[in-house]
Amino acid sequence: MRCNIIKILMNTRPQFLERGKAMFNSKKVRNKKLQGTYRKDNIHLFLFCLPAIILVTIFGYLPMPGIWMAFTEFRFDMDLFSRPFVGLDNFWVFQTPVLFRIIRNTIAYGMGLMILGHIAAIILALLLYEVRNKKALKFYQTSYTIPNYMSMIIISYLTYIFLSPTNGLINSFLEFIGQDRINLFTMPMAWIIILPIVAVWNGVGLQSILYYASLMGVDPELYDAAKVDGADKLKQIKYISLPSIMPTFSILMILGMRNVLRGDFGLFYAIPRNVGLLYPTTDIIDTYIFRGLRAGNFGATTAVGLVQSVVGLVMILLVNAIVKKVSPGSELF
Repeated sequence: MRCNIIKILMNTRPQFLERGKAMFNSKKVRNKKLQGTYRKDNIHLFLFCLPAIILVTIFGYLPMPGIWMAFTEFRFDMDLFSRPFVGLDNFWVFQTPVLFRIIRNTIAYGMGLMILGHIAAIILALLLYEVRNKKALKFYQTSYTIPNYMSMIIISYLTYIFLSPTNGLINSFLEFIGQDRINLFTMPMAWIIILPIVAVWNGVGLQSILYYASLMGVDPELYDAAKVDGADKLKQIKYISLPSIMPTFSILMILGMRNVLRGDFGLFYAIPRNVGLLYPTTDIIDTYIFRGLRAGNFGATTAVGLVQSVVGLVMILLVNAIVKKVSPGSELF
């Protein structure tokens, strides 16, 4: 009996093998067809990403060999990899007397502007979510996002219209009400308020659209159920709206941590107009690097930029790990 079963299995084995190969080949062909269909259906998405990929490749990866400049003596008559190696000598900038000032300003503005910007964007998104008129909603969204696409040079001229010590709108108003004129370009402490106002006004519109998109994904029945249970508007925001935008908030915060040591150069250079009296509250690492480039300290400025990039990468990894542990599923990667 046992021998007969073994003979039957041996005789049918080739048939099973052929059938298995046929099934495997058909599955393989089906997967290839599905992959081809996926690529064909999503070709517009790949084309949409292509400009960003090209820009990152050109301006992000191709210049990376220039990092070597931070460890060599800069000389115009020699190429990058033929210059004398000086080790960490170019990192003398971290012993400069103004180091504490520029790092303090960079970190304080970086953290402060990031927090203020997100708070303002969330509030604006919650307000826009309550607008039911589509035409009014489009008008508000467009007007709020226009500053984000304006050059910081244009914004600097707009702010100067208000802050000019001679013909500025603020001084004209003070003169109209019988008060003395003020020169804000000689008052460093005033820029602790001026710069955040300009920065939030410039970027709040685009950030609010991201939060508004998250709110649009919330099931309206949740709000209806909350109304039936007697929840007022504030409770609906607290228990429905805010939790729904927390994943977006986490991702934007993680991405924003890379800029803690990298401020907006246009904001801190063009708006204060590079006035030396304002350096105590407007000078950051990026403006200091720019002045170093103008003085020809290419090795030292490259060293500072390298430290900025490394610290930014570490901050992203650290914050992402914290978010992953505190709120699983909200992390970036």
